[in-house]
Formats: sequence, structure tokens, C-alpha cells
Amino acid sequence: MARAESTLGWLLTALGWTEYQRWSAGVSWKMDRTYVVVEQSPAMTGGHDRMRAGLNHLALHAGTRAEVDAVTEQALSHGWTLMFADRHPHAGGDDHYAAYLENSDGFEVELVAA
Repeated sequence: MARAESTLGWLLTALGWTEYQRWSAGVSWKMDRTYVVVEQSPAMTGGHDRMRAGLNHLALHAGTRAEVDAVTEQALSHGWTLMFADRHPHAGGDDHYAAYLENSDGFEVELVAA
């Protein structure tokens, strides 16, 4: 939970989300009418694997290309690593400007430029 808050919580806050709710096993962040919940389940079996069924990655609008670049640069010092560095920022295709980031728990976030 602490790792998720320090990586995903930092990232959501950097993108303009605000903390919405907090309880003993979780926290949520909100932007407009959308919110994201991170919760520590007592029924965990093994770790997250983005290649298995379930959540592959979370794609978020991150502003302009310059804003995507700035958040990406900052993210590297907040527990995120850049995926597909050899194809960055067009790993999603020539017409798609985004950064694909992964935290130490294997969760992938795609920061998409408008």
C-alpha cells in the first residue's frame, strides 16, 4: 500500500487529481466525476502480473506533449521506470504520443498527450 501511494498517488497528484477518501486499507483520488481506488486486499495470492488476466495498464490523459514529457521526467525519480524506451514517445504508434511507465510492483500507466 505504501509503495502504491508513493508511486501512483504521486503520479495522480502530479496530474491534478486530489485525494478523495482514505480508510485503513485504502485511499482514492478524484478528478471531476472520476475516481481511482487503491486498496490493500486481505485476500492476496501472489503478485500483480500485467501479462495475466486482469488490469493490464491504466491510461490517463496527461496534457500536452510538453506536460507528458515533464511528468515523465519527474516520475523517474518517484519510483517509475520508462517502458519501451527505444520507441518512446511513440511506443503506441507513430500518431500516438505517450509515456508508458511501470512501478516496482509491475503496474503500468500510460500517460497520453492530448
